[in-house]
Amino acid sequence: MSDEKTTVSTNQILLQPGTLWNRVKEVTQHAMECGALVSIPTDYEFVEQNGVNFLVRILANLVRKDEAKKKQEKQSATIGKDFNPFLPYEQDLWVADITPTHACILNKFNVVDYHLLIITREFEEQESLLTLEDFTAMWVCLAEFDGLAFYNGGKIAGASQRHKHLQVIPQALTSTVVQLPIQTLLGEVKLSDVSPSIDSIGTIPGFPFVNSFTWLNPSHTSEIIFEQYNNLLKSVNIKADKDNKQSASYNLLATREWMLLIPRQHESFESISINSLGFAGSLFVKNEGQMQILKQNGPMNLLKNVAFPKLVEQPGKYLIP
Repeated sequence: MSDEKTTVSTNQILLQPGTLWNRVKEVTQHAMECGALVSIPTDYEFVEQNGVNFLVRILANLVRKDEAKKKQEKQSATIGKDFNPFLPYEQDLWVADITPTHACILNKFNVVDYHLLIITREFEEQESLLTLEDFTAMWVCLAEFDGLAFYNGGKIAGASQRHKHLQVIPQALTSTVVQLPIQTLLGEVKLSDVSPSIDSIGTIPGFPFVNSFTWLNPSHTSEIIFEQYNNLLKSVNIKADKDNKQSASYNLLATREWMLLIPRQHESFESISINSLGFAGSLFVKNEGQMQILKQNGPMNLLKNVAFPKLVEQPGKYLIP
């Protein structure tokens, strides 16, 4: 984990530098005391495959989250449109205003401690491609603490809400896991160029599925990070329509040092749902039956089945159907 700080433009940044992490801890304590934050208890174990020691959590109790989902579906049926939990969001979960376009709140049903959501103030579709404003807000948050930011681009990629939201968690997934499980594969990455151009896009060879990877630098501006994101999209042939809607679902993961994009074709393997965190090496199962499915097939094989098999390889470029 790097101690370097990211560089962000100060233009229209509302968050006071150096305050976010303390604010996260304060609001977490308050939200727990008033009942606004519903932490989902888990047990976990490690399952190794292809050199990655996957952290697999067993979600012990999803009753309150399931009840909340049913309530949302009932409200949607009553009002005749999708219920939006972020408009307005719960004030007890509000952490900070990041920019004029984005705010930061706690994830109400968290499995990982200090799980943050970066939401757009106005409604935007989760299946629309990310914008410079999204990356500015994300980069501001990563400048405050060394976290993992991720985006589930569409329902197939694991998104549970239509309102656009990025997510950020600490890289220390548990008290004993100090780095992300996929970190062991990053030493294999080879890029042809270190400049922010399409030539600097590569892949993680240890992943047996289509992926696009680039190194980042904490000194980069959000404009450069946004450019690299577009390079990742281009390398796997994901495009925008006239309304900026994506041509394919995908997962995006980013730290201060790297960014990874994986196109998706399935939301789950058998009954096991997979979102962006799966590609960081952190998976979730609901019961012992799902755990046995995961162990019998292997966690890396689950990821391979929900992503795209490697089809056509060119230097720094993959194509998807």
